[in-house]
Amino acid sequence: MTYRIKEIFYSLQGEGINTGRPAVFVRFSGCNLACPFCDTDFSGIDGPGGGEYARASDIVSEMRACLTSIEPEDAPRFAVLTGGEPALQADVELIRELHRGNWEITIETNGTLPIPPGIDWITVSPKAGAGCVITKGNELKLLYPQRGVDPSSFEHLAFDHLIIQPIDETAGSENLRDAIDYCLAHPRWRLGIQLHKILKIK
Repeated sequence: MTYRIKEIFYSLQGEGINTGRPAVFVRFSGCNLACPFCDTDFSGIDGPGGGEYARASDIVSEMRACLTSIEPEDAPRFAVLTGGEPALQADVELIRELHRGNWEITIETNGTLPIPPGIDWITVSPKAGAGCVITKGNELKLLYPQRGVDPSSFEHLAFDHLIIQPIDETAGSENLRDAIDYCLAHPRWRLGIQLHKILKIK
């Protein structure tokens, strides 16, 4: 298959349990949902490192190229497959190629599509009315609030961590205050903040 990639870049993971970890991000182009609150540009293939890739090994080569300024023995091997919706394109071949290069792989998915086996860390961010076929993983990150979505309806799923992330988390915002209050009242959930936005990094 031909992979359509919006961008490939090196930065710090800004969300979830792995916040602060240096990572190479592979942002796939396209999504199967049209969420009105989405804050990510995933259309096209015109970002840094973006393009059409005929082979999974070409993607991994581009990922390694992001780390040329780092000594090889120190180079992180933490890959974040994101989007858009990475489950539309991420496949067994890509997972195999990344593991061959000793990459630890995480995927950030809306959970509406199956994902290939072998992914090391699974983050699911369910969306209202979309359904969820992935019912177990490492972290469930719920954007909050979403009309018609009760966070407690996800608590029976087999995720290690439950995270509430306010849709608008600017200081003093109503959504941020509501998210804080929800976590305080429901301590199975923890508050998630988009650190990269606060730090103004990609």
